[in-house]
Amino acid sequence: MSTETQSESGISGDDGLESAHEANRRIRRLLFGCAAVTVATTVAIFLVLFDNAASYFFGARVSEILFAGDAFERTVTFIEFFTGTRWAPDHSTPAHGVLPIVWGTLAITIGAGLVSIPIGTATALYLSEYASTETRNRLKPILEVLAGIPTIVYGYFAVSFLTPVVVDGIARHLVDPVGRGVHAVGTALPGSVEIRNAEVHFGDAVVAAGESMIGITVGRYSMLGGILVVGVMTIPMVSSISEDAMQAVPDELRNGAYALGATKYQVSTRIVLPAAVSGIFASYILALSRAIGETMAVTLGAGFNANLTANPFAEIMTMTAYLVSMARGTSAVGTVEYQSLFAVGLLLFLMTLTMNLLNDRLKQRFQEVYR
Repeated sequence: MSTETQSESGISGDDGLESAHEANRRIRRLLFGCAAVTVATTVAIFLVLFDNAASYFFGARVSEILFAGDAFERTVTFIEFFTGTRWAPDHSTPAHGVLPIVWGTLAITIGAGLVSIPIGTATALYLSEYASTETRNRLKPILEVLAGIPTIVYGYFAVSFLTPVVVDGIARHLVDPVGRGVHAVGTALPGSVEIRNAEVHFGDAVVAAGESMIGITVGRYSMLGGILVVGVMTIPMVSSISEDAMQAVPDELRNGAYALGATKYQVSTRIVLPAAVSGIFASYILALSRAIGETMAVTLGAGFNANLTANPFAEIMTMTAYLVSMARGTSAVGTVEYQSLFAVGLLLFLMTLTMNLLNDRLKQRFQEVYR
């Protein structure tokens, strides 16, 4: 009887083990399918963009050339596309130089990084090293709520507050830093300031400044407005990810520094920041990638004018803003101006992909492993 019991027990155990292995195989196939869908979606997006962008440059899609035998003719040259300084593919006198909208995208991205990176890093350092547990538990959810606000809300925040109040205030201060002596201030549009031919007094000196020197016009949209709204929008991303990276630094490193007589500031800047640099850099790259691909907030903040300028008070256009404006336009499908959507989209895709690859490279380069 004992032999039969042991035999039945062994059979039951083998069946249970086999069932467990089968369940693991099913879960593994399911997870692999999810990963495959992600990769396939990315590849499909690239192929669609590449196929339609070819029609913009060569007059026919790659699929049409390969499978339908269509001949291609050069419609837009790469030299014109990458070096031209005027972008107006849907104009009566079309121009296909993408530099103005690339410059607008890079200006917004770099400017937003100059706003979000120092503020976000300082916020993360405070939450990780200086704030009490109660304060951290209260402030961290607020930052996460800010990260979840729809970008269209940030865009209207730029239109209703940042540009008419902050940007206009900066413009006024630049023209009249001491608050007196400006004799010509006119209002061009609601929420705008136009300053021309100002005469500024500094003590007994009188400096007549003409329009060419200090003329500043702030309209409804401006580069600085786009920079500020995207910078504010990406602060939660930098602070949240950086704070998580700092919290992952072992307390043994902090305690060792304190045992050697280091102050809180020294521990924060010389121990915690270098040890968490991998995660901090990752937050920077992710924030810049978010700024590159931002659409509604930067469109409402910076505007729709493809302008190659370094004037922070001028209206500019980013690549995403062009995609929005062209998608809501009246260009016929298949025309050169319509296919320009895919050329700009492909370039934006490659820029974002480069940022993500750089993020992975930096994480591997500076990653710290603690045991």
